[in-house]
Amino acid sequence: MKQSGRKLIANNKKVHHDYFLLENYEAGIELFGTEVKSLRMGKCSIKEAFIRIENGEVILYGCHISPYEKGNIFNKDPLRPKKLLLHKSEIRKLIGAIAEKGLTIVPVEVYFSGSYVKVEIALARGKKLYDKRADIAKKDMKREAERDFKQSFR
Repeated sequence: MKQSGRKLIANNKKVHHDYFLLENYEAGIELFGTEVKSLRMGKCSIKEAFIRIENGEVILYGCHISPYEKGNIFNKDPLRPKKLLLHKSEIRKLIGAIAEKGLTIVPVEVYFSGSYVKVEIALARGKKLYDKRADIAKKDMKREAERDFKQSFR
């Protein structure tokens, strides 16, 4: 997925299945040199990642950035909490929103924007089981329709 200097590193496919995404934000991420080198090699996973706001700072937990092979003593803990960089007004808006019942902040994808590493985060509301079933049924119906459409041209 390349679009105007945006190179995808990792995305969280499960987030679309588990949540309704309401608002998206682009956040910078505080990293060390060896972590950036590891990201350039595509060694990142945000499947288990989650976001909390503590003391007015947005922190990403559970994002696994594999240690850089040539980094030796400079490598950091792969699962260390990473601070996300957002404007104060955006942080205040997020704090107000997650005070509302049922809303959370989830990481959607990690990518390079030029030479900077960015994380797309979203304000999300959790789906109930019946919502997930409805989505699966809708996807199946769409797949069936596309299959029938393709077969009608053969």
